[in-house]
Amino acid sequence: MTDGTPVHITRQHTDVDTAEALANDVRAGLSGAQKTLPPKWFYDAVGSELFEQITRLPEYYPTRREREVLERHGADIAQQTRAQTLVELGSGSSEKTRLLLDALTFEGTIRRYVPVDVSDSALIAAAEACAGEYPRLEVHGVVADFVTHLEVLPSGPARLVAFLGGTIGNFEPAARADFLSRIASTLRPGDAFLLGTDLVKDVDRLVRAYDDAAGVTAAFNLNVLAVVNRELGADFDLDAFAHEARWDAENAWIEMHLRSLREQTVHVKALDLDLHFAEGETLRTEISAKFTRDRVAAEYAAAGLRLAAWWTDSAGDYALSLAVPG
Repeated sequence: MTDGTPVHITRQHTDVDTAEALANDVRAGLSGAQKTLPPKWFYDAVGSELFEQITRLPEYYPTRREREVLERHGADIAQQTRAQTLVELGSGSSEKTRLLLDALTFEGTIRRYVPVDVSDSALIAAAEACAGEYPRLEVHGVVADFVTHLEVLPSGPARLVAFLGGTIGNFEPAARADFLSRIASTLRPGDAFLLGTDLVKDVDRLVRAYDDAAGVTAAFNLNVLAVVNRELGADFDLDAFAHEARWDAENAWIEMHLRSLREQTVHVKALDLDLHFAEGETLRTEISAKFTRDRVAAEYAAAGLRLAAWWTDSAGDYALSLAVPG
């Protein structure tokens, strides 16, 4: 396993839960007037590799900007929170998390790291890697859907809950408000919440970040149809759909869509479901909301949180904010 403290893994979520959730999302989301799928279904093995490629594209700035903020202000975060436990929601590879762990280790406060991810294999690999790199750190991985299992995550004194990557932007406003309220309900005095948010900026830059010249994001978007084909026996023809990225000024978010290039019917065998697409009809696969400091502060306040600190990269493209109860 590791040369350090053994990794402890708790499972709140199983492959059966994943299969049921996908079936429910396809049945409900593809039966409405505007067909939709949640972006969490992008991330099978192929989709995860494509997303890693996206983070290295010149057009896609958020990953680099968030890393810059962590490099510049990790010590500030550590000094302000003095966290003993770091809980990371949607931890993935935990690559950027190491910047926080380094800062908290230097501060001398961190005792435990709790990565939380729905992917069993990804979580175990990341947890074991962190345990090997930080041999004095207790690593307690939790296989969970953090939206569903937020209230059962490990607690403890001086806990920092981190939600990085701008993933909060994938939530519809009502779901985001509910999530932040539930975060607030889990925090105790001395705890804090660290949130990554992409900021409103030039529309052309925003659209290019989701529609790169090399077509990697298009392949990433189309891959969600391959996931549904494989897992539910659907017969989506990936060549019959095209990737689109749009800016919605009213909601201040990017939308990713798959546009049907012809009239067609897709059969989903596992659900005995026929899906009709008119030519030009779209399936929305993601929203990615963009924020301002005032908007973040207002949403915190509505959830019962207080904005305690705000850090951005040198260009002002991306922010990490720290919130505390009350």
